[in-house]
Amino acid sequence: MHLQVACGGDDLPDEAFVQRWLQAALEHVGYADERGCEIAVRLVDADEGRDLNNRYRQRDYATNVLSFAGSEEELLPEDEPVALGDLVLCPPVVLREAAEQNKRPADHWAHLLVHGTLHLLGYDHEAADDAAAMEKIEIGILATAGIRDPYQEQVRG
Repeated sequence: MHLQVACGGDDLPDEAFVQRWLQAALEHVGYADERGCEIAVRLVDADEGRDLNNRYRQRDYATNVLSFAGSEEELLPEDEPVALGDLVLCPPVVLREAAEQNKRPADHWAHLLVHGTLHLLGYDHEAADDAAAMEKIEIGILATAGIRDPYQEQVRG
């Protein structure tokens, strides 16, 4: 895991926190590769977050987390860790959402790190059944640390 902090601010997660939640997601779904894996996590300001979201998702606003899947395993040397991909999180958005949703910032960071990691592993929430399955996994992972259901007070749609 590599953490890049490309912005300032308070209440940013440190490397140990990020590692804990990435590992929790990987272990919960039984991800295992004898070579290990790599995930890069980048914390960006709202301008960079907006630019990336616009460029890759055609949405002209900064979002909380973006996931970019990594290389195909067969293209990597056998002794190199699997490059699962990159997560980009935007602290101004994450912290604003936490305040709006009456969540502890640490709980919201944990949720988004788990959510993004699941995307890197191929989970998505495009179809209702897939969304329900992904949410159930997220809720289970977060519950291991006493974090309440992050979807509990949100309107699903």
